Amino acid sequence: MDTANRTAVTEFIFLGFSSSPSLQLMLFATFLAVYLLSLMGNTLIIFLVLMDSTLQTPMYVFLGNLSFLEIWYTTATMPKLLDTCLSTVVTISVPGCIAQLYFFFSMGATECILLAVMAYDRYVAICRPLHYSLLMNAQICLKFSAGSWIGGFCATLPTTILISQLNFCGPRKINHFFCDSDPVFKLSCSDTFFVEALSYTFSSVVILSSFLLTVSSYGNIVTTVLRLSSQEARKKTFSTCASHLTIVTIYYGTIIFAYVRPPAKYNFTIGKMVSVFYCVVTPLVNPLIYTLRNQEVKKAFRKFLVQKTILFTRIIKNF
Repeated sequence: MDTANRTAVTEFIFLGFSSSPSLQLMLFATFLAVYLLSLMGNTLIIFLVLMDSTLQTPMYVFLGNLSFLEIWYTTATMPKLLDTCLSTVVTISVPGCIAQLYFFFSMGATECILLAVMAYDRYVAICRPLHYSLLMNAQICLKFSAGSWIGGFCATLPTTILISQLNFCGPRKINHFFCDSDPVFKLSCSDTFFVEALSYTFSSVVILSSFLLTVSSYGNIVTTVLRLSSQEARKKTFSTCASHLTIVTIYYGTIIFAYVRPPAKYNFTIGKMVSVFYCVVTPLVNPLIYTLRNQEVKKAFRKFLVQKTILFTRIIKNF
């Protein structure tokens, strides 16, 4: 495409959700509340896993990694989203946009891999309990955790490098609240066919492979649980996995809808609405489900509250 007579774009403008001031304030209050709750909930899980020795097992180490990931995953997009609810014009530089795109998709890929690892951990614990200490020891747990992060950040690097080489020469308005791939491609005056195809391929491979591994693990878990003679044992096992399955369903359901489809089928309005689920809702649902449904986490939290209450009482008495 001829770009000789076009002015290069140095920054983009986010359009956000609405131009109505009253609706924007309501959205700001809602998103801010969800963001703060998400930060507090995930931080609490990390703190409990680090401080309580009973939670320092592979399952909770992976959960701590997931909570740490969710903090940065939602922080990659939420500040700009909140800004679009208060300001008339919200801009981001082109390098800043590409950086946001890279970190957002890298953490998204990391979450896909980590959810598959967590499903495998539950598979080994339930289907092969006698081999659990061998197959999921501290060293292997560390390797799985590190591999999830390294794999996620490496998977999106090639497409990000190619996107950084694109020319942007107008228009400069992004019909979104963050630098998602399809809206960015629409603003380029370069030929984006190859990078779009590569992005679609990489996204599909990472999402579908991790999803299939997760489904396979839970398929084996269900088969094993159904063979248990004790109804109480079946109930306890299903309860243990229910929280993970809930997050997996919400997260994969939305990202498969958003990214495992031909680029030409992208709808900006629907894309923004679906993005709210995996950018805003999932990072909040994670700590809520794991703390409300998990007895060990609730026990550790109660223990922490009792210790702090005793300490506070002693301090008051000393005064």
